[in-house]
Amino acid sequence: MDGNEANVEHKVGVSVYTLQLLHYFQKHATETVQFIIYLRQSPSSDLPKETSFFKYQVVSGRFLWSQIFLPFHLWKNKLFGEKLDVFFSPAHYIPRFCPYKTVVTIHDLSYLYFPNEFLKKDLYQLEKWTAYALKKSSSIIAVSKTTKKDLIKEYEIPENKISVVYNGYEHLSSPMSVSSLKIGAPYILYVGTLQPRKNIQTLVKSFAVFKKHHPEFKLVLVGKKGWLTETIFSSIPEGLRQDVIFTGYISEEEKNGLYRNAFCFVLPSLYEGFGIPLLEAMFHSCPVISSFASSLPEIGGEACLYFDPKSVSDLEGKLEELFSNKELRKELILKGKKQISYFSWKKAGQETLDILTRQ
Repeated sequence: MDGNEANVEHKVGVSVYTLQLLHYFQKHATETVQFIIYLRQSPSSDLPKETSFFKYQVVSGRFLWSQIFLPFHLWKNKLFGEKLDVFFSPAHYIPRFCPYKTVVTIHDLSYLYFPNEFLKKDLYQLEKWTAYALKKSSSIIAVSKTTKKDLIKEYEIPENKISVVYNGYEHLSSPMSVSSLKIGAPYILYVGTLQPRKNIQTLVKSFAVFKKHHPEFKLVLVGKKGWLTETIFSSIPEGLRQDVIFTGYISEEEKNGLYRNAFCFVLPSLYEGFGIPLLEAMFHSCPVISSFASSLPEIGGEACLYFDPKSVSDLEGKLEELFSNKELRKELILKGKKQISYFSWKKAGQETLDILTRQ
């Protein structure tokens, strides 16, 4: 398995996915199901510890690691008798000319639908290397039915080659976390990378209208800067900027504290492969308003208020509805608790391992 996505300091998205699978595999490694985890550099302290049947191997190489250095290592080891059954890549890219069967996980196809949000180098890799992985892999894992549907549509892949394995959800700190970030006013919360496809401008415009009737409210945007972030900053009217708070990347404890104290969480995205922040908010008893787009209704189920992501007035209307209806708020919180029970890393790990051992 390629474990590099988990071997980073700040873990979000695919890094969390990879780390959780590593933990599951380490716990379930046996004499008959053994794991070698390939890394560019030594494993960080928060990766699961080695055991007799779960080992790390560091393969040096600065650039094109998965395309040159790793495959060379795999071929060399095979010639000297290392017997691997399957190679698993948890994120889009597989080793070039891999001498073993491969399984790859595809998280979303945002690079096809929103190419302007990617640096040219990253876009080239996503387009070319993902296409190669899809063609050469014996099995493909999609993190939602929406991603599977997109793969069939865009790459004409046989349906029986793709298995849907939902991401899990597991809180990483106490549900009673208290954020050190004191907002001092009721606030609407967004969590995610700051980039155009997240549709934050619609959220800001809706907030501006909502605030006219509820001047005490603020909008808190949590997440690291993404590609083209400046267009989001510049779209905020001068008179509103003191009420829109950008926190940047924050710790899990701080983020979870913000969820617990928020009026609501809004995910206005135009496209998501899965949407873990929906489940994070539900766990922390934070009502969710979500765009009705891509995989979000699939993941949110009946536990969200949905709006048209292209309609400022629709989102503003949902904010007003939630503000004026306390019973609706309680209902969404209860439905959210039920919804998160459908997603677990134990289930995701077992289903992934089943696919790997069938190869």
